[in-house]
Amino acid sequence: MTSSSISGTANAMAPSTPRTTWDDLPHDVRDAITQKTDTVHRIEPITSGLNSSFAARIDTTTGPIFLKGTRSERATAARREAQINPLVTGLSPRLRWELETSGWHLLAFDHLDGHRADYTPGSADLPLLTTTLTKLATITAPPTARNVTDRWSDAAQRAGVDPEVFAGDRLLHTDLNPHNILIVDGLAYLVDWSWPSQGAPWIDTASVALWLIAEGHTPHDAEAWALSSPTWNRVAPAEVSAFTAAQSSLWEEIADADPQPWKQRLHAAAQTWHSYRHTL
Repeated sequence: MTSSSISGTANAMAPSTPRTTWDDLPHDVRDAITQKTDTVHRIEPITSGLNSSFAARIDTTTGPIFLKGTRSERATAARREAQINPLVTGLSPRLRWELETSGWHLLAFDHLDGHRADYTPGSADLPLLTTTLTKLATITAPPTARNVTDRWSDAAQRAGVDPEVFAGDRLLHTDLNPHNILIVDGLAYLVDWSWPSQGAPWIDTASVALWLIAEGHTPHDAEAWALSSPTWNRVAPAEVSAFTAAQSSLWEEIADADPQPWKQRLHAAAQTWHSYRHTL
């Protein structure tokens, strides 16, 4: 997979700590991986993504895999991702195996050879993403998925919004930055399910629209793209305005706590969209 399509805001995203290399993994961990794969022929480190300590394409006797891992004490998100994977067959790469050993938690997925999504205006990747999100909106979230009304409660209340406006029983990804969309043979796959949630079916489409604004779309054009989703055609204008208010509050908090450029740009995009909603 490549990241040549990534630009703008998403291009500024990077792990906050250095990645662990294959040689840095404990011998017991490498031996356990080899037992799963028979023989490791080639290792290609992957630098994109924020939530894993180790990530690589590994060519093995049983075929190429995407392997990512983190220390066991920080593997809550990875365990959630493993639980979600059977529900998103065809929308996300297949999980081949999960392994926990010697203080490390590892997930091995089918390796898909494609490119990270391009969110800039005119991108041919955006209709593909609409198709995937339309299918995702038909899936009921498992009881273990955290409700977005809880996740966004504080931000919504600061913005004067009732978080129940986001309530629903649909499975949501909620972290749809371009690094987490892989375009392969005309299909958009969702990767890195670190924050699976349950909520209203239009939430993920709205989350992408926010990223589109951060990547150069006007709010009008971002909403025009969203209209291609059947879920957006059923959302009330007041609900969209509530989303932009809550996201502006949320990203202000995130950017203040850790003022990385990409987080500041998401905050600016949320403010821009929220201001636009007041003009309608």
